[in-house]
Amino acid sequence: MTPALPDILRGNFMALAIPGPPEQQGEFMTGRVGVIALLSLLAAQEVERGTQARVWENAAISAVLAEAAETYGVQYAEIASTGPVDLSLEALDRANAALRRGLIALHEAVEAAGDLLRHKMIVGLYGQMAERRNLELPPLPAR
Repeated sequence: MTPALPDILRGNFMALAIPGPPEQQGEFMTGRVGVIALLSLLAAQEVERGTQARVWENAAISAVLAEAAETYGVQYAEIASTGPVDLSLEALDRANAALRRGLIALHEAVEAAGDLLRHKMIVGLYGQMAERRNLELPPLPAR
């Protein structure tokens, strides 16, 4: 399961809103607040870049699937036409999940066919997708 951004932020709220018992004070509480702060920072990055990354990724996967449909079957053209109903992260993620499943199926077919050129293109796309989804961790203080 991949937690959605609202779930992470609700969890942060609950972790801060409900005070812990006295035995959870001190270093435990310091660590807890540090984790909450880190999750909040990563959530802020996701809000800042998430929609743009998903829109690009969905378009890139759709293009690969549509181009491969002539060689590997019309089912890939059908999957390529998958699009979000709106630009919310939830709708983009639903479309992205369907497109990724199609890309994985295509990649399996490409590998079975020994289509090295298309295999390299798909692997390159995986790398670009990972780069666009990259979240940056801040330098953490030494203990």
